[in-house]
Amino acid sequence: MAESPIRMRSRPATEALIVEAGERILLRDGFPGLNVQTLAAEAGCDRKLVYRYFDGTDGVVDRIAGRAHAALTASLASIPQVETASLRTFARISLLTWLAALRASPLSLRLMAWALVEDSDLLRRIESDRAAVLQTWMRERRPRLRVPPEGDPVALNAVLLAAVQALALSADRRGAVAGLTLDAEGWSRAEAALDRLLVAFPD
Repeated sequence: MAESPIRMRSRPATEALIVEAGERILLRDGFPGLNVQTLAAEAGCDRKLVYRYFDGTDGVVDRIAGRAHAALTASLASIPQVETASLRTFARISLLTWLAALRASPLSLRLMAWALVEDSDLLRRIESDRAAVLQTWMRERRPRLRVPPEGDPVALNAVLLAAVQALALSADRRGAVAGLTLDAEGWSRAEAALDRLLVAFPD
């Protein structure tokens, strides 16, 4: 008697099916719909395999996050390097590049949204790893610019980065934020507003 298709799958193939199932569930239903039962049903495998191969849902989420971070890294790497002697210009390029990378990665946005409403060691690590993706890119691209002694550029950058990420999340979930519709015209207005805020950085 021939083995069932599930039994004939190799472990790597079954793992890939489970991770892909997790991505579909996360994109379609959000994090509340992600559990061992839905993963197994979506992947067409026994629930025991989710525990055996991933030690439960967290292991699958960890793998999904790794794939999302790899996509962000590739997106950032595709942006040509621009030589600049202006800290303001570099900040602008970095923020808009990160915004574009996030908007191109729905999985990253779903994971970010999850971390806003729940707290766990896993989600904190995912957040830290995502931040490291941007920090690595900036460290490799940043020109040798002197940070001015006055002001607090670190805090300013954190505030602007939080705003950019909120824009990406709002565009993904609602298409608008605080009365600003995030269509082509809205994005142009948001970019112009960012330029006005960036005057706090030295040119």
